[in-house]
Amino acid sequence: MDHYNDLIKQIIVEIIRQLDCGKDISPHQLMLSERTAAAVLQVKPSTLQNWRCTRRYDLRYFKTGRLVRYRVADLAEWLAKRQIGGR
Repeated sequence: MDHYNDLIKQIIVEIIRQLDCGKDISPHQLMLSERTAAAVLQVKPSTLQNWRCTRRYDLRYFKTGRLVRYRVADLAEWLAKRQIGGR
């Protein structure tokens, strides 16, 4: 379990570094737009829309009216669950 938590932390650090958000932002509070979340995951926004509609993946998101937001911490956890092989 420690390896899994360390992996999530590493992914969070990398996402925040790529977004150039600085270290003052909590990954549990940082909300990304659908477009930015798709860029982080290296998929198209329409792919995220498809995943939400079909419930293909259990990727947490928040919805306010038409706006969809993803937390960095949730993206990192989702990515960590998909690691295959290695340590």
